[in-house]
Amino acid sequence: MRDLLSVERLSAGYGQAMVLHDIGFSLAEGRSLALLGRNGVGKTTLLNSIIGVTRRTAGEIRLGDIAVTSFGPEKRARAGIGWVPQERNIFRSLTVLENLTAVARPGAWTPERVFAMFPRLGERRANMGDQLSGGEQQMLAIARALVLNPKLLLLDEPTEGLAPIIVEELLKALRDIFKAEGLAAIIVEQHARKILKITDDAMILERGRVVHRAASAALLDDDAMLQGFLGVARSPAAKPSGEARPTGTPR
Repeated sequence: MRDLLSVERLSAGYGQAMVLHDIGFSLAEGRSLALLGRNGVGKTTLLNSIIGVTRRTAGEIRLGDIAVTSFGPEKRARAGIGWVPQERNIFRSLTVLENLTAVARPGAWTPERVFAMFPRLGERRANMGDQLSGGEQQMLAIARALVLNPKLLLLDEPTEGLAPIIVEELLKALRDIFKAEGLAAIIVEQHARKILKITDDAMILERGRVVHRAASAALLDDDAMLQGFLGVARSPAAKPSGEARPTGTPR
């Protein structure tokens, strides 16, 4: 399986502030990558750099055989990079269907196929963007990226601020998109254990540098790594036997 995305020795940031330092990694076609790290370590900046909205001081970015380093955001999108930012960026004054048809490009992902993936959107296809709930707006933001028929999908905190039941619904849809559809993706997510269950690979950033890369399943089982770099509590099954005692047991 050939590499779809290649990032080599990338350093980037905003203005005079450098956030990323000598970042290097690749992502193969059809693979999904969980991008993890504490707040402020550069996760969003890395996605922004891939889409082309930061100031790059060094490094190269390739999408397949195309060097996109010098491309602006619109040209990178045309090359095959889909982006779902934290702000969602839907057209609030257009209907759900108009949001999709306004940006759709020829390919396997059509508005009707999106409605099959997100039935809530199909039911609300005539509703304006500002008439949707937060969860529905996030589904629409993802749907807008899909109908661009990208080769690579970037998602920045897609479950942030959503109710738990909507988070589960959204993660199930993303799992189907990643696993069943084979779309390459990078997803930034604070729910580390949840996102590791639906992605192939994981990468941890610390102070703008890559500090760990592993299969998602392996990282999910690595309580020390999750606790050390992400502050994620160890799984209940991994707790030492002495931590759980029946009521009344002497300590």
